[in-house]
Amino acid sequence: MLAIIVYALGIMYSPGPVNLLCLNMGLHGQARRAIGYYLGVGLAMLLLFLLFGVAGAAWIKPGVLAVFGALGCVYILYLAFKIARSSIDPNALGGAPRAMTFRDGLLMQLGNPKGVVATLPIATLQFPAVGIHGVGLVVWSLGLAALAVGAPSSYAALGALLGRRLESTRLLQGINLMMAALLVGVALSMGWEHVWVPLMASSGQA
Repeated sequence: MLAIIVYALGIMYSPGPVNLLCLNMGLHGQARRAIGYYLGVGLAMLLLFLLFGVAGAAWIKPGVLAVFGALGCVYILYLAFKIARSSIDPNALGGAPRAMTFRDGLLMQLGNPKGVVATLPIATLQFPAVGIHGVGLVVWSLGLAALAVGAPSSYAALGALLGRRLESTRLLQGINLMMAALLVGVALSMGWEHVWVPLMASSGQA
């Protein structure tokens, strides 16, 4: 069972689009305002654990994952555009125009292939291997979803800690652009790995 927790921590707490957004929110003083976002991420993970745990991997085909991946990439590109276009108020350093909401966290994590990578092996392989099912499945899913809430919130806390040391509006705007560029890179990488390659592989087998 320790292997389940170690795997989940390694996947959930590594840099990804959800966590990078939280780092950026923390840098702009929005760590507390984004609590709904963290909870949305946690709920998305809970739904994925329960769905895969109950349904198994029988219907999880490459084409289905590619559709979710494509939607997730589009949403990440949209958020990158919004971040790049956002302005910093010189009279209120760190104030970004809009904090991410519960809906943003839920939708982004549901469309994040990394969320599937984190939950699918645990729910369909590791849970059955140690006899986790029924009520145990719900309890473990709740616990791992709570760990998922901690991932974006810890990135936001790190951003808040670093953000307090920043005093330049231009520097904060530059960080916005850098974060937007990183999100674009993440979206393109995800699109290649989780959308284009599986679709080409499935078309080659057809």
